[in-house]
Amino acid sequence: MDEIFDLMIIGGGPAGYTAALYGARAGLSVGLLEKLAPGGQMGTTDMVDNYPGFPEGVNGFELAMKMKAGAERFGAKTISAEAIALELSGDIKTLKTSRETYTARTVILATGAQPRELGLPGERELRGRGISYCATCDGMFYRGKTVAVVGGGNTAVADALYLSRICEKVYLIHRRDKLRAPQVQQQNLEKAGNVEFIWDSTVKELLSEQRLSGLIAENKHTLERRELRCDGVFVAVGQVPETGLFKGQVELDGSGYVVAGEDCRTSIPGVFAAGDLRAKPLRQIVTAASDGAVAATAAQEFLDM
Repeated sequence: MDEIFDLMIIGGGPAGYTAALYGARAGLSVGLLEKLAPGGQMGTTDMVDNYPGFPEGVNGFELAMKMKAGAERFGAKTISAEAIALELSGDIKTLKTSRETYTARTVILATGAQPRELGLPGERELRGRGISYCATCDGMFYRGKTVAVVGGGNTAVADALYLSRICEKVYLIHRRDKLRAPQVQQQNLEKAGNVEFIWDSTVKELLSEQRLSGLIAENKHTLERRELRCDGVFVAVGQVPETGLFKGQVELDGSGYVVAGEDCRTSIPGVFAAGDLRAKPLRQIVTAASDGAVAATAAQEFLDM
């Protein structure tokens, strides 16, 4: 392709399309590569209840299409193709895709991250029908019910504490005999009164009919299995950032996330990171959108230098 874009964005989730909107409104020529459908994880979410401006909630795919339409209204160009190789050094960046090769003066990486799954039969089929990977996104659907949280790190503990305020009972299932989160957080959970710790255990089976109805937890020492009846399971065993494509070019942290500050600048001039692939404390639709706006503004400033 002969055109050199001012800005090329890889990923069509909330970070990518917000960046496309801000870049296009600033008068930049913007291309956005999306290998599947718009929205990323958001696009597969049945109901988003914590995005500002939608008091009754909004379907994730519907929100994704609105974001796409908003960016395209100002001239951003969506390219349905998968990036398969990148050359990010130099003044002109090269992006080879499954269709053709594109060039750009600046690039925003917005490929996101995927929640790490338990790897159990039926897990993917039950997503949105009892299996969730985000307590702050889906917790309200389980108000007054019994749920389980799987994990023992900061996210799992924060999820369990949040759910303890709205659910009748919370099981916290952890494969070790103590949490990795700070002791004060464990104490807060103990004070909650409706949290039961299932130590040294892993989830071996998900029980369901139309929806999730419970799980089987196994103690790794005694091999004793226990059936826990619950309406929802919140998996908090980490995320896997989609950063393999540019590993070795952009600086990554020990967990594989892109190292980029609040200005979204990466270790390569003219390359920015936005959304869930960036090392940061909170990954939500609203923070991804915020990153997209910051990254596009930083790209514009870079081009003006």
